[in-house]
Amino acid sequence: MDKLSKNIVVTASILAAVTIAIGAFGAHGLKQLVAAESLTTFETGVRYQMYHVIALLVVGFASGIPLATKKWVFRFFCFGVLFFSGSLYLLALNEQLSFSVSFLGPVTPVGGLFFILGWVRLAYGLLTYKRG
Repeated sequence: MDKLSKNIVVTASILAAVTIAIGAFGAHGLKQLVAAESLTTFETGVRYQMYHVIALLVVGFASGIPLATKKWVFRFFCFGVLFFSGSLYLLALNEQLSFSVSFLGPVTPVGGLFFILGWVRLAYGLLTYKRG
């Protein structure tokens, strides 16, 4: 396994553990603290984070994906997790925080755009890959 693929798999594994912890917190710790709508928002962040963690594991283990494609997909998905899921977590907790994070509302779609770019980059990389 090359270094980039190893880094992708290790990062995805760590993100998977973090996702499980965040999901457990949402399922068990937030029910009494936030409104149902905020809990749904939080769960959306967890769900999309896990989808992309699983996708990163597949990308990391796949030998037929060019390294340049892996690198860009890795970057886009990590930024997507940070901006999309991260902003949703904070927005769901807005009422519990001592400061307002409502300014993060526009950040969520940017994270979604990173997810979309990652998937498009994966498709492009596979379509244009000419094995040797």
